[in-house]
Amino acid sequence: MRRNSRNPILYPVREHSWEAYAVFNPSVVKKGRYYYMIYRAVSSSDLLKRQGSSYSSIGIAKSRDGVHFYERRRFIVPEKDWELFGCEDPRATYLEGRFYIFYTAISTLPPTAEGIRVGVAITRDLKQIEEKYLVTSFNAKAMALFPKRINKKLTTVLTVHTDKPPAYIAVAQLSDNPSNWVYEMDEWYRELTDHILTPDPRRSQLDHIEVGAPPIKLDDGWLLIYSYIQNYFSPKIEDRVFGVEALLLDLDDPRKVIRKTSYPFIVPEELYEKYGNVPNVVFPTSAILRKNTIRIYYGAADTTCCLLTSKVNEITKIMDGGANEIFERCPWNPIITPDPEHDWESLCTFNPAAIELEGRIYILYRALSSDKTSSIGLAISRDGFNIDERLDKPVYVPREKFEMKLTPGHSGCEDPRVIRLDDKLYMFYTAYNNVHPPKVALTWIYVDDFLEMDWRWATPRIISPPDTDDKNACIIPEKINDAYFFIHRAGGIHMGYDYIRDFESININELLSITLLSPRVGMWDGKKVGLAAPPIKTEMGWLVFYHGVSHDNVYRVGAFLLDLETPEKIIGRALNPLLEPVEYYEKEGYVKNVVFPCGAVVRNGMVYLYYGGADTYVCVARAELKEILSRII
Repeated sequence: MRRNSRNPILYPVREHSWEAYAVFNPSVVKKGRYYYMIYRAVSSSDLLKRQGSSYSSIGIAKSRDGVHFYERRRFIVPEKDWELFGCEDPRATYLEGRFYIFYTAISTLPPTAEGIRVGVAITRDLKQIEEKYLVTSFNAKAMALFPKRINKKLTTVLTVHTDKPPAYIAVAQLSDNPSNWVYEMDEWYRELTDHILTPDPRRSQLDHIEVGAPPIKLDDGWLLIYSYIQNYFSPKIEDRVFGVEALLLDLDDPRKVIRKTSYPFIVPEELYEKYGNVPNVVFPTSAILRKNTIRIYYGAADTTCCLLTSKVNEITKIMDGGANEIFERCPWNPIITPDPEHDWESLCTFNPAAIELEGRIYILYRALSSDKTSSIGLAISRDGFNIDERLDKPVYVPREKFEMKLTPGHSGCEDPRVIRLDDKLYMFYTAYNNVHPPKVALTWIYVDDFLEMDWRWATPRIISPPDTDDKNACIIPEKINDAYFFIHRAGGIHMGYDYIRDFESININELLSITLLSPRVGMWDGKKVGLAAPPIKTEMGWLVFYHGVSHDNVYRVGAFLLDLETPEKIIGRALNPLLEPVEYYEKEGYVKNVVFPCGAVVRNGMVYLYYGGADTYVCVARAELKEILSRII
């Protein structure tokens, strides 16, 4: 999913009074060699305030490439009683020699639900409007015509009760006589429940939905790009999240939802989406399919017109959750479970680090005792899946004040990440005493001592900023510009970084934790993000797995790529999670719905990802490295 580098592709023009305030929610159609953008234009203010400050009409512009538009002019203007106070948000479809442009018609001032309805304008040449009709006598918006007849009938999709929620997306079939449509829709409305999409796409009664672009025909269904607004009815306006999502509708009966997205694939992130007449809005109104690429045109902050492009399969892959996963789980997961015979690991065994030494994979896992003290256990595997040896005593236990239990509850040494530098293994872990904020601790051991199981770990030290919640830490396992790139999560939400020249002389008061990766609000990683396994060097960049937490507290695994020489530069970030809770050992346990990796090993082009399932078990899954990278770049 990539925003066009020219965004916004259409701005308001101050010298054109009819579009001086805003131009947004564009509908783009192709006629011959040219693209035509039909868009909502908001005028400059009515100085006497008789009109209500400003009003909307619909403009049109022309382009050869679908990006650079020119020859802008007014196209549809308020003139009928049923549209007297505004023509808004057009959706245009070309069918059988005519362009049908459905739009929102405003007939009352101030606008009321009863005065917000749908009109249609019809043209053959996009030069002048030949016919105009009112389509709905009831509250509705965002109507669009399917580009092909369904069962020999003109078929539309629309949002009913948009301003009298709850809103519903519904399908209506019409005759070939537009002058009769308003009467046909009145009859249709009497049996509204027979026409709405099933199942309802909404995930919560606090959410709001609205038709976006006219549907696109794919081999296995109609693709409907639409607006999904999370928490729209929350008492706090700041809780609202405008996003773009997709539905796949049955080819013969588009009332049936075959597949749907579980989260948006675009939310407001760029400045032109976050700031404008209505901040934090992305609103899709048009989509054009060319070969395997789809162009999605959308309004940003109710101010400008923008463009997003994507491969069709990138959208369909994120439908119905889990379908986008590329990791193959070990068939006998979990590979390590709590052992009631050993109190130190009797409650949970999870969140494992992993490192390969002399042909064997060493799995250092977090173990939780009956009194909720965390220590580090060790298991060894030759093939990456089967456990060949598991020690009956921990290899690392709490020993400093910052990780010793001060009050009853969780404490100890948590969530290790292990890397090798020359002849030493360095272990980064979360140290917690159940009173002060968790901190990142660092210790090391000689590789030879580790292999001999002589647990002479160096005295750990804190490498976190003072008085700050900090965890999920490791370094890129080599120096870059004579310093180590230290990734950690100070503050609990964003992944940050610091450059550290020497861990022995680090001044924790100088750590800044500059933002490296942030949550994408409303998406699967919208609540917080944190480092998973240590970064892996590839020809394309440093591969970094991370865990993302959604607002409903589901932990999933994503990935991004850092530049090899300038690691603060993110080359790419996977849109979709690569692993998410599906199996019982990931969905049910000490903490539900968690996959949480702390270690990864690359063998023969395969990445073995070691993760905690539901904060209870140690699990492993594998995927091809090249396939993982293909999801990022």
